Amino acid sequence: MDISFVIEKFILVAIIFGISLLIAMYSTYAERKVAAFLQDRLGPDRAGPFGILQPLADGVKMFMKEEIVPANSSKWLFMVGPGLAMLTACIGTAVIPWGSAMTIGGKVIPLQVTDINVGILYIFGVVSLGVYGVMIGGWASNNKYSLLSAIRAASQNISYEIAMGLSIIALLLVTGTMSLKEITEQQHGWHWNVLYQPLGFLIFMVCSFAETNRAPFDLPECETELIGGYHTEYSSMKLGFYLFAEYINMFVSSAVMATLYFGGYNYPGMDFMAQLLGPTWAPLFGTAVFFAKIFAFIFFFMWVRWTIPRFRYDQLMHLGWKVLIPLAIANIIITGIVIAFLEKF
Repeated sequence: MDISFVIEKFILVAIIFGISLLIAMYSTYAERKVAAFLQDRLGPDRAGPFGILQPLADGVKMFMKEEIVPANSSKWLFMVGPGLAMLTACIGTAVIPWGSAMTIGGKVIPLQVTDINVGILYIFGVVSLGVYGVMIGGWASNNKYSLLSAIRAASQNISYEIAMGLSIIALLLVTGTMSLKEITEQQHGWHWNVLYQPLGFLIFMVCSFAETNRAPFDLPECETELIGGYHTEYSSMKLGFYLFAEYINMFVSSAVMATLYFGGYNYPGMDFMAQLLGPTWAPLFGTAVFFAKIFAFIFFFMWVRWTIPRFRYDQLMHLGWKVLIPLAIANIIITGIVIAFLEKF
């Protein structure tokens, strides 16, 4: 194996990992600023200019806090839970195409860690594993509230993964591939899949809220009923890992939605920009456009949190099983009929 290939991939992985952690860290700041904006107040404004150093202060606080491990907990699993949540959150970025291939010194460098032909299945596999971090943390705490929260998280994830998977089937009928790179390339310019699959996108987005435990689907963290949910017994950086994992999942979900339905790094006029900027800077401009789409989705996640009240648990399950799944199946049937009609005529 070419050593330059290994170094290239290692650098790319390190950059993506660093960006994921940075975005997760400053998402906590953005969450509080967006909440303040929607509620007509200032939000963090003491630590640095405009409170910009608040995430660093919170991070230092997390590291310096006393770490408490309950005496009756399963100590090894109690430590594994947060680590597993962080691991599954981070590895989802491996198959996302962050930009078109850029040329540096005559060498073509793809801005994607790996392009596998089952990229969508990989994403779903990683998402499915993510619930284990929550389940293990809730069960290992030996706290009835944490256990109830873990059970809620598992049932919620199972319910909404079905609808999410069915919504993707209709998209696969349109694109004919499971490679995220090929799906992105098919949306060149402004031919975005959301124009052909608006219902599929709506179902996928609602399921993404449920998968990331974001309001109004934050039943596993419902402090009014379960104190704090599956991380009630956690403190110090173990609690920080769970919070970080939630924000990284939000970042990855936004990146996947932007890739599948909003063209990824594609944008109108990108051919003109490619001629204007050249093979080195044009891909970076596309990457900047991609991140702008991601930040727009993250803002929407936060906007919804401070706008819509939390569902009751029966409403949560009713929406998943009796509304979204039938809608997703109907979307598949309609998409298949339209494709068959267009191919015949």
